[in-house]
Amino acid sequence: MSSHPLAQLVLFRVREFIREPEAVFWAILFPVVLSVGLGIAFRNRPAEILIVAATSPALADSLRAEPGLSVDVMAPDAARTALRLGKVVLVAEPTSDGGVVLRFDDTSPQGRSARLLADNAIQRAGGRVDPVRVTDDLMREPGSRYIDFVVPGLVGLGIMSNAIWGLGFSIVDSRRRRLIKRLVATPMSRAHYLLSHLIWRLMVLVVEVAVPIGFGALAFGVPIRGSLVELGVICLLASLSFSALGLLIASRATTIEGVSGLMNVTQVPMWILSGVFFSAQRFPDLVQPAIKALPLTAAIDAMRGNMLQGSGLLELGPELAVLGGWLVVCFGLALWLFRWR
Repeated sequence: MSSHPLAQLVLFRVREFIREPEAVFWAILFPVVLSVGLGIAFRNRPAEILIVAATSPALADSLRAEPGLSVDVMAPDAARTALRLGKVVLVAEPTSDGGVVLRFDDTSPQGRSARLLADNAIQRAGGRVDPVRVTDDLMREPGSRYIDFVVPGLVGLGIMSNAIWGLGFSIVDSRRRRLIKRLVATPMSRAHYLLSHLIWRLMVLVVEVAVPIGFGALAFGVPIRGSLVELGVICLLASLSFSALGLLIASRATTIEGVSGLMNVTQVPMWILSGVFFSAQRFPDLVQPAIKALPLTAAIDAMRGNMLQGSGLLELGPELAVLGGWLVVCFGLALWLFRWR
């Protein structure tokens, strides 16, 4: 097998990859670095203590009954100056008729939160009795955190980027240097050439999926509630779909600049629309069908369904159908349009 054309072509892909240290970093280590940064930046933290000012000691005592507020007593002018400078988020001042004026910036989330807490504390101090007793039941279960949301998104983004850039750049670079033309003149069949790219993608897929998911599970406790085998099937289908898309993009391009532009035009909309870093539901309902039809959206939704909800392949049928459709259409067009010279 060592002299078989397919084995030699796959070996060439392996050597080409490991001799480019930056390729190893971007394909394997970059998703881990991004996970660490996002996991720390958006980690779950205790409720923020809001700093407010009161212009009378009695009012300050009422506000201190609310544990979410830190209260300073200030003169009226000093309190308003502190509010303008952002040193406090709310100023409470008593009025001559026994009421209270709450000064805050209503465009600030902290200001609005402080207003609700301050009003609640003042009303309770004034003798308000709630007709319905409410108790809190805090739930901090893995699966609802931002890091749980973003890890499947980063894995999907990595699969797409590595498949499209890996195939597109390699094929166009070989065409530019006229290597494809020379290879076609050898005993190598054209099917072996395309198959070698596919086999190499599947070899890299194991690492580029296992490393970020394993790191997320060990470092941040990201749950994997579904079957690992089914998760592997999802990632495999996603990789094949994006590989077919990369093959289609590179089927006619003859310059690195040309294929780079095509790849960016293809990928950037999906980076924004497909819910990698924030939910795609933020976009208007009018464009939701188009977003759901994107392969990256389908891949990420399927991985999140498997990892966070424990959904099986049957439940993820619509997402898998989208990926399968992109695979068949893109691969068929790529074979028809592929330029061998």
